[in-house]
Amino acid sequence: MSVKHAISRGLELGRSFLQIGLLKSGGRVAAKLRADRFRVGQSVRTVQPQAFLPSRYRYYRTSLTGLAAQLQSAGFRRRWTGGSPRNRAVFLAFGLGVGLIEQQLEEDRRSAATCQEIQAVFKKKRFQSTLRPFASGFKLEDYIIGNQIGKGSNAAVYAAAAQFARPKEPERDSSMLELRDNEEDLQTVRSPACCSLRSFPLAIKMLWNFGAGSSSEAILKSMSQELVPCGPLALNQEKEQITLDGHFGVLPKRVLAHPNVIRVYRAFTADVPLLPGAWEEYPDVLPARLNPTGLGDNRTLFLVMKNYPRTLRQYLQVSTPSRWQGSLMVLQLLEGVDHLCRQGVAHRDLKSDNILLEFDSDACPRLVITDFGCCLAQTDSSLQLPFNSRWVCRGGNASLMAPEVATAAPGPCVVIDYSKTDAWAVGAISYEIFGQHNPFYRAMGLQSTTYQEKQLPPLPASVPADVQLVISLLLRRNPNKRPSARVAANMLHLSLWGRRALANQDSVSMRKLADWLLCQSAVVLLQGCSGPSGYRVESELQRSFLSNLELEDLRAAVGFLLYGREQSRAFMTFA
Repeated sequence: MSVKHAISRGLELGRSFLQIGLLKSGGRVAAKLRADRFRVGQSVRTVQPQAFLPSRYRYYRTSLTGLAAQLQSAGFRRRWTGGSPRNRAVFLAFGLGVGLIEQQLEEDRRSAATCQEIQAVFKKKRFQSTLRPFASGFKLEDYIIGNQIGKGSNAAVYAAAAQFARPKEPERDSSMLELRDNEEDLQTVRSPACCSLRSFPLAIKMLWNFGAGSSSEAILKSMSQELVPCGPLALNQEKEQITLDGHFGVLPKRVLAHPNVIRVYRAFTADVPLLPGAWEEYPDVLPARLNPTGLGDNRTLFLVMKNYPRTLRQYLQVSTPSRWQGSLMVLQLLEGVDHLCRQGVAHRDLKSDNILLEFDSDACPRLVITDFGCCLAQTDSSLQLPFNSRWVCRGGNASLMAPEVATAAPGPCVVIDYSKTDAWAVGAISYEIFGQHNPFYRAMGLQSTTYQEKQLPPLPASVPADVQLVISLLLRRNPNKRPSARVAANMLHLSLWGRRALANQDSVSMRKLADWLLCQSAVVLLQGCSGPSGYRVESELQRSFLSNLELEDLRAAVGFLLYGREQSRAFMTFA
């Protein structure tokens, strides 16, 4: 090999590293490096930027100073400068080639700084609930109870309205809550037969108490998972002082407000009342003072929430969302799951019955994750549960239990990682959103313990290709090959609003992507200043995306999208 050819090969190697940094598709070597970049571990956290290159090159990518230090090392001098001119030329060319990476590294620094600035702006603009705090409401007598609107395996839900006074606030859109504070309005809502959202804007969830005792402290500790979505003023001050140890099943953790996660405004204990439908719906859970053969305790936990018109399952039984609305609905679930994961909470019982639905001012469905009775919440946010006994609860709905959970066998050193299990459940629920049967319910026959990815039924042709890609990736059996909820959400954001930044089929410049992010931020900020549009589903999603913006998650999302497009083009060529 001539010196000229050696230098050319060295520069080509350097340029190939630079192209990989720009996420350009290449041949077999580029594909392998990209696969290493995409390999996400079991943690919720993404890989470090230097993991973008193989380990033997990470030192060089750090800075030119590190490269110079290596060039001056005695071992390198003996190996290369002491050899033939061809070896010295190869070494020089390799150094020049790796030096080209500094240009991309500087661009990465600028892009990362842009992401951090945008994130800082939108982190300050936290989601504000449409129901303002009120000073009362810690007793069951503070509410007018309407008809039963829902019932599950551990609770019944009733429509409700507040009897205590508070100032009126102007109605901004169809999702606003308004508590009536004058006698005329109260007279209107006193009839339990009229359970419209206007008359009964609240919902009260009454948990069923079997064996937890009747003391407030015992009830709160036994049902503390239900307190995870509580607001900061949900519990009475004296109840806030109850000390909880933070282990599984006793959970003091609470999540911040999010448009796609239910908010509990009040939580209190009270004597179990005889509510409408109790004798017909749940006579066995009543206490003995109401039903001599009842098995329930005298007191239980009550949660006060917003009243939503329907569940996702009820909506899908009578309606089929458009492809745009369906994409937004999947994205909302991913944003809600990511919000929970970032705060160390795994829902573990996601299904269409546990997702509430309302409409924004544009008639777009807004989804809200509810029912945290089976959740896992830990103070260390690791989302890893020791599974040393078959008596350890792994979650709720067995049909939508992720493969890594469903196939786990108890043992002394076994740990179940829940960091991507809810994201897998979102992939399964997506079939229902797009008008198909859930492939993991009994009618379809697939089981999360044994299914193969090639057995998944195809989605309708009307579903956008990028959305189909996201769903297929979420349903990968191996969690290490499955994107996190954040990365999957970023993929949908880029597909829905960043098509111009992804217009090039072969490469995506991070500078171009950063410019798009700045434009998107300006648009969202202007929308927020215009009033009601700030409460539209699209605006909420864009704010959530920008407030959680991180360069590595964004780059991983771009890589997955380019990978999907490569596979699609290869399939079309082969066909």
